[in-house]
Amino acid sequence: MKKHIPNLFTLLNLLSGMIAVLMAATDELVFAAYFVFLGIFFDFFDGFFARKFKVEGELGKQLDSLADVVTSGVVPGIVMFQMMLYASKQRWFMELSCEVGNWTAYQETYYYFLPFTGLFITLAAAYRLANFNIDERQTSSFIGLPTPAFSIFVMSLPLILFYGESQFFIDLVQNIYVLIGLTIAGCYFMNAEIPLFSLKFKDYAWKGNEIKFLFLAATFVLLFTLKTVAIPLVIIFYIILSVIDNLIKKQGEK
Repeated sequence: MKKHIPNLFTLLNLLSGMIAVLMAATDELVFAAYFVFLGIFFDFFDGFFARKFKVEGELGKQLDSLADVVTSGVVPGIVMFQMMLYASKQRWFMELSCEVGNWTAYQETYYYFLPFTGLFITLAAAYRLANFNIDERQTSSFIGLPTPAFSIFVMSLPLILFYGESQFFIDLVQNIYVLIGLTIAGCYFMNAEIPLFSLKFKDYAWKGNEIKFLFLAATFVLLFTLKTVAIPLVIIFYIILSVIDNLIKKQGEK
């Protein structure tokens, strides 16, 4: 019975991802975000119980990646497409003073094709997950940004639009070129040869875990002060902190 518990959580992750797909496809982006967060929660516990019950196996590994492709690949790709679609229309109709509802004119411009750039997220996530399964280096840390981390980043963007209080950040995530830049950066970092620290603790002593405790403390402060805006900033801080940690380690080895 124990060996089925991790797979049950993996399937709950997949179910959450499928519901999020439906929500994202119907432009219910906030609900899609909630279900992605729920799926990532289940994703954490499938690995936790697999390690706890010592039932880690190839089936669970492959099933986990398949579920993650949906929750952390397909959904953020659709969400980014939807956000780019809105942003491109907004730029075309408002900034260029075109007639609202003139869809034919809109479809004849490059603005019509820009939203499809968001789907590159799905491709990059699938590639990373496949590569992760055959990369034996990523046991205690990560090489490249984990797909759930970038999925959280993307899914936080509609939350900023819905709950955000800062007009600066709202305008930022409604800018088509900012969204394209974030997409390209995310696709790169998911597959880049950049070591990133893991939040798995072997023990809870300060020594050896300094960077993890610093990250968790900074995350708490950012979430408390900036709320939804803090979510993408936390992911960016995670990358920056990992790069700094790598530089410090390289200096120590010299």
